[in-house]
Amino acid sequence: MSETPDSPAAAPAPVRTAELTAYIAARMCHDFISPASAIVSGLDLLEDPSAQDMREEAMNLIASSARKLADLLSFTRVAFGASASAETFDVRELEKLARGVFGHMRAELDWAVEAPAVNKPAARALLNLAQMAGAALPTGGVARVRAVQEGASIAIAVEAVGPRARLRPEVLAGLQGASLGEGLHGHWAQAYYVHLFLADAGGRVFVDVTEEQVTFAATVPS
Repeated sequence: MSETPDSPAAAPAPVRTAELTAYIAARMCHDFISPASAIVSGLDLLEDPSAQDMREEAMNLIASSARKLADLLSFTRVAFGASASAETFDVRELEKLARGVFGHMRAELDWAVEAPAVNKPAARALLNLAQMAGAALPTGGVARVRAVQEGASIAIAVEAVGPRARLRPEVLAGLQGASLGEGLHGHWAQAYYVHLFLADAGGRVFVDVTEEQVTFAATVPS
């Protein structure tokens, strides 16, 4: 099955900026609340006089959860935020951000981006599509991230390959620029956000779904 944002269809109703912002904020809170809650649980164990035999487990829980929260915050700052006034991003730093997030996923990351630096839309596309590829591999697999300079554009290809690779319908709808129907707001909001910033930059995004593989592709003016 192959789908692109250019498939013939009626023009979707515009999504209000405030509504999209609320969905993205909710998505971030969903990502952050789990490790934050785990840190609090670890602290509660440390303070519980009857649970002193679990002190080591509590410290391990706090450490791993704090690391996950820090990785997610660093990733989100670039993937969803403006990252201060930066207009270009070192690809090595982007890889570090992506690996931080994949360290808490079942999927493995295979990163091969040739350019030493990319502009802001390409950086956002690389990170968001990589995370979406990891999410498309709930039982594990490999997310392969590639990007090459092609004339005046950067061509990005992100493949999610695994035994149960799948794409949520709301992700496909978001990448096509469609309003959310059924499904989870957070997954749709991320995909719709990718569609928006690539369109604003003069780029395009596509997705192709086959058995045990989901492939995202994007072009971004350089």
